[in-house]
Amino acid sequence: MIDHNNSDAQSLPPPALITMRLNELKPRPGSKHRVKRLGCGESSGHGKTSGKGHKGQKARSGGSIRLGFEGGQMPLIRRLPKRGFNNAAFKTTYAVVNLGDLEQFEEGSHVTEQLLREKKLVNGRLDGLKILGRGELTKKLTVEADKFSETARQGIEKVGGTVVIRG
Repeated sequence: MIDHNNSDAQSLPPPALITMRLNELKPRPGSKHRVKRLGCGESSGHGKTSGKGHKGQKARSGGSIRLGFEGGQMPLIRRLPKRGFNNAAFKTTYAVVNLGDLEQFEEGSHVTEQLLREKKLVNGRLDGLKILGRGELTKKLTVEADKFSETARQGIEKVGGTVVIRG
């Protein structure tokens, strides 16, 4: 610990003025590993075949087989019958925005999905917008979305705001 009353400590800058320099940055201990040097002689332990064994498809360059390939035999994924229905293609994904995120808008503004995209609270291709009740809202806003959680609806209406369901 530095004693700032000491005369030697007078030459050091105060702790708030100590800066970090790029040339002083070091990776965390143990995060850097030495590269395994393949084909660098027998004494390296990885010489001659470089850990690829002897001959065969997997010893060649570019000689990897695709996932699920069983050497020409009919793969398991094609042997099993396909049954049932998967609803993944028809799933509805909503952009989620919390009440606390709406606090950055001005009092009395009309919050829409377009406005949320401009503020970078919503991005990407989504099917709708859902407002959730995490956080605290103190401003009177008109919020337009596809869905609202019960706590979000109560939080908006408690401060005198309005909930508008699109669709």
